[in-house]
Amino acid sequence: MRNADDMRQDMAKGLVPYYQPILALDTRRIMGYEALGRVRTEAGVRSIGPFFADKSVPMAEQIQVDRQLREMAFAKFAAAGPDEGRLFINLKPSWIYQTFAMTGELPTLRLLDKYDIDPRRVVIEVTEESFLDPMEQLRSVIDLYRNQGCLIAIDDVGSGFSNMDRIAQIQPHILKIDIHMLKRSESHSGYYGVLRSFSMLADQIGASLLVEGVETEQDMQRAIEIGARYLQGYLFAPAEAEFRASGSFAPLIEEGLDRRRTRMRQAERYWSSEAAKLRLAVDAAWEAMQGERGSDTFIERLLPGLTDTSCIRIYMCSYDGIQISSNYQRASGEGDAWLRQPAFKGLNWSWRPYFIPISVELVGRPRAMVSQAYTDLDSFDRIRTISVPVGGSYILFLDAADMDGER
Repeated sequence: MRNADDMRQDMAKGLVPYYQPILALDTRRIMGYEALGRVRTEAGVRSIGPFFADKSVPMAEQIQVDRQLREMAFAKFAAAGPDEGRLFINLKPSWIYQTFAMTGELPTLRLLDKYDIDPRRVVIEVTEESFLDPMEQLRSVIDLYRNQGCLIAIDDVGSGFSNMDRIAQIQPHILKIDIHMLKRSESHSGYYGVLRSFSMLADQIGASLLVEGVETEQDMQRAIEIGARYLQGYLFAPAEAEFRASGSFAPLIEEGLDRRRTRMRQAERYWSSEAAKLRLAVDAAWEAMQGERGSDTFIERLLPGLTDTSCIRIYMCSYDGIQISSNYQRASGEGDAWLRQPAFKGLNWSWRPYFIPISVELVGRPRAMVSQAYTDLDSFDRIRTISVPVGGSYILFLDAADMDGER
């Protein structure tokens, strides 16, 4: 491993910025580039990331190298013209705050003036790093960039230091997802759930989700599933010395989106068919009641027809959210056996965000609704819920294992 002195010698001769493209799913074009430090040597091109991570290197020296790289990146970006989209610049929180506290200036903004770059074309990427001063003070400095028109991104969301307090205080335009969490989500539903929560968080704060480290088609599909708008990674290109044509990867993205659309349409057709079948079964069972009353009796008439389905649970509520039936839970490993759980009678489900919209949507409409896939509170399996109006006063809920492979 090369030490800091070796790296200094290399940087004195061959320090250069490289640029990794960032792709937008909506336009299928390169929307910008992340500027990354590289050093050219006789042995090839290396990242200077270890230099910035080396605690033995004085911060002032790291800042000096960083500014040198930044100016080189801005000079090339300005010369390339507006067709290259946006430039993402990595800045450590401590560097930003310390520089402003000591000088009252932000060198990056001076460079934008020097090279006549529209600040709206620059994304200030706040990197993952502990920040020990009050977060409000960091926010006040970040706002200086924002007020000039720069976009703000938070890097490595989901890693140790990029916590909710930082996101809430800074209110970024872009959230960058940690690649390690994306990889873990392939085999662990907990990580997938957290990733989906970041997608919902982005929606709530008016931010876009950027997934970096996309290396395979599977990575791209997973990124699309969790709600990413932007993608970055070796599937498209590594960091390179030159900018690419904006449409270089449009066919690759369109193919990925097409595969996603095809799979989703197949899944929605399947669940729509299942809901229609259940709607008919419910109507027939209700008709067969012939004046009998009792929600449990009604559900027990339905159970024999659910043996060959993916249903795992069924229960009935009134339109105000009160559960009027027992839960009927499919017994694990018991074939067509169902467990009756009367303790669930009387529970109020109107607190669930989905309940009121469903109850309003189903009033007076003889159709069933199917939810998106979500994680079950009890089993942690991915399931969907089919909701069916019954008798004008009730809603039957049928939870089924998600059969289309979505996490």
